[in-house]
Amino acid sequence: MNANPPPSSTAARVAAPQGGASRLGAARRREISIAPWQKAFMVVVVLALLVVPWAPQVVYPVFVMKLLCMALFACAYSLLLGFGGMMSFGHAAFFGSAAYITGLVTKYWGMPPEVGLLAGTLFAGALGAVFGLLAIHRQGIYLAMITLALAQMVYFIFLQLPFTGAEDGLQQIPRGTLFGFIDLRSDMAMYHLVLLLTLAGLWLIHRVVHSPFGHVVVAIREHEPRARSLGYPVERYKLMLFVLSAALSGLAGSMKALVFQLAALSDVHWHLSGDVVLMTLLGGMHTVFGPAIGAAVVVGLQYYLDAFGGWVTLVTGLIFMVCVLSFRSGIAGAVRALRTRPDHTP
Repeated sequence: MNANPPPSSTAARVAAPQGGASRLGAARRREISIAPWQKAFMVVVVLALLVVPWAPQVVYPVFVMKLLCMALFACAYSLLLGFGGMMSFGHAAFFGSAAYITGLVTKYWGMPPEVGLLAGTLFAGALGAVFGLLAIHRQGIYLAMITLALAQMVYFIFLQLPFTGAEDGLQQIPRGTLFGFIDLRSDMAMYHLVLLLTLAGLWLIHRVVHSPFGHVVVAIREHEPRARSLGYPVERYKLMLFVLSAALSGLAGSMKALVFQLAALSDVHWHLSGDVVLMTLLGGMHTVFGPAIGAAVVVGLQYYLDAFGGWVTLVTGLIFMVCVLSFRSGIAGAVRALRTRPDHTP
């Protein structure tokens, strides 16, 4: 069978016939070039993040740590929605469950923080496999409702478990000593750990998106029947993407639990799932790092407008409406479109 994807599809770029079967992905990885201005912007952002602990009077380091956790969470969710085309309303289950597992492992089992982070990440990945097996056979609103229902089950489980503290949350989670000699009770050390893990997670997301696996995932999103007809195990790719997104979301939740030394029901509530959808759409769901921008906007509004109480939700909603009406591809998508206009000279 010799079938070629439509020219507009990502599959057209990665199709590679082999004998009697066609393949969407090439064996070699393809790197997508990054414009010089994008590289310069990334360098500036990283340098600014490195300076944050030395200027606590300007920016509160704990706030930046929360922002980094949410940025990783949003980018991990974007893997599923933006590149996989699967709308999940239950990603808070992975974020919050990892936070509780990290607290359980470090506080009650007395394990070091690296074990707690690993345990939370692995648990979230395993939970993502369960969610994926039950949800990937559906599409659109049906998939979203299945993930929401499963997430609510997880919420009520953590509400009833004895070690979670119910409405009070799992408090006084020890930060401990990383690898036996790095004292994470220092905000300086904790900050650099969160920054390192966040950058590593974002780098992994970038590599996944720009790998043959990522090209096949996008091809499935754009034309699933074609990908299936070419012999690709669509469900397997979807499940792998679901697990990867859940595991990275769990890493973000585990870090947040150590930063604030608290795992609360708000971390596993469906409101957080709505927030991460908002972050992704606001930043740009078809961009790798756009959701991080959306996370910065949403978390920044929640932090600096906290004194206004319920008005924060109204202001966030208005900003979201303006962005949707003005540039539907999100902030990062709008900037990218502006930079690639035919009449634009780089």
